[in-house]
Amino acid sequence: MPAVTPAPAIPADQLRLSVAPMMDWTDPHCRAFHRVLAPHARLYSEMVHANAVLHGDRARLLAMYPVEHPVALQLGGSEPALLAAAARIGVDAGFDEVNLNCGCPSDRVQAGRFGACLMREPGLVADSVAAMIAAVPGVPVTVKCRLGVDDDHEWERFLAFVDTIAAAGCATFVVHARNAWLQGLSPKENREVPPLRYDWAYRLKRERPALQVVVNGGIADAAEATAHLAHVDGAMLGRAAYHTPYLLHELDVAWFGGALRSRADLLRAYRPYVEGQLDRGVFLKHIARHVLGLFAGQPGGRAFRQVLSEGAHKPGAGWALVEQALALTERGAQAA
Repeated sequence: MPAVTPAPAIPADQLRLSVAPMMDWTDPHCRAFHRVLAPHARLYSEMVHANAVLHGDRARLLAMYPVEHPVALQLGGSEPALLAAAARIGVDAGFDEVNLNCGCPSDRVQAGRFGACLMREPGLVADSVAAMIAAVPGVPVTVKCRLGVDDDHEWERFLAFVDTIAAAGCATFVVHARNAWLQGLSPKENREVPPLRYDWAYRLKRERPALQVVVNGGIADAAEATAHLAHVDGAMLGRAAYHTPYLLHELDVAWFGGALRSRADLLRAYRPYVEGQLDRGVFLKHIARHVLGLFAGQPGGRAFRQVLSEGAHKPGAGWALVEQALALTERGAQAA
């Protein structure tokens, strides 16, 4: 791997490598795998609405294992008292951070008056953040946001949003560096169509140096992620972390030190977790889906995916199937 060096001005304890929350994906099995790959990364739960935490199946919604730490609970909602109560429950369940989502643009989120539409209600966000901070003293409360919504292209409006929330006690902002369109674009299009403006995240860090600013959106490789460190305090990877998970390991080693391990070595380090889950009655298919991209672009990578995709759902599928898939990557490497 080419040498990738972080900006030396950022102390390691302030540098943040994060993996974005993704609905129906960032479950405990995914986070446990990502933890093997990146011991220093900040992992996130799927977004959970405060009402679901208060009234839903907490054992499922807040499922988390000790191997995952540090992991943040991402909440959705717009009622300060409910968010505070949900934050308290999340911290009691073991989460290390509470993150308020002010960036999701889906129709369901808009109908519930949370997510990206909160970009237009900074006072309400500040009240929510203040309530959560009071409910979980000593635990970081952070915000993930966009640059604005629809045709909001005024820097002053964005800065005022951040300043209002920072005054309530929030010190860390994860900035998805594009606008969210509340009408006319699907969630997928909202991740791709509005143009990226990393310069706004950079400017925020310049003008508010006391804040921790983490940039998110469109980051596809290690060199690009590391380049952001010349301007901000870290990077949050989204789909790149799921499609090419080895990237997480490359970045963790480059930013925080340590020895680069092979893909096979990392996957075998995941074995104790996998077998523990199999013993609990979890089907391999629910775990294997998170490792399918580990050998993306590598010799034998397609065969690796095929073996796991076709076999993990079968009754009795266990670690032997993973070893069978790994053997194909080793043969592919020898042939190459």
